[in-house]
Amino acid sequence: MTRMYFDSAYLVKGYVGDPDSDKVRKLSTPTTKVYSSALCLAEFACAVLRLQREKFLTASQAAGARLAFLSNIREGLITLIPISEAILFSVQAFVETMPTNLFLRAGDAVHLASAQREGFAEIWTNDRHMLKAAPHFGLAGRSVQKI
Repeated sequence: MTRMYFDSAYLVKGYVGDPDSDKVRKLSTPTTKVYSSALCLAEFACAVLRLQREKFLTASQAAGARLAFLSNIREGLITLIPISEAILFSVQAFVETMPTNLFLRAGDAVHLASAQREGFAEIWTNDRHMLKAAPHFGLAGRSVQKI
């Protein structure tokens, strides 16, 4: 079975009508196990609410996306990596050694450290800042926009 780490934005794309949704869904085959930080629970909820607020999703579509996402977690199709103290200390250590010209949000750093600590070689994201920071965590940044 193939293991893939998706950031929260990638997970959202799999549940809403985004231009990249089909590409993201194709990555999630029956022989693929998807992983993400437990942080994605909060990020997914906030992203879906934003899409609803911006009228990209109806209330019914937003509720359906949340239900499908939580069902996939319960069914084991998505594995959540707990945010441990070790992961947070990894974030602190990696950020301490990163070039000061790299822009990295705390949530993105948690995703990168989670993927690194769980032994992933790559992380799937469209976030340009995460893609630039990924090598500093020993990861290859991958994007469906480049396949």
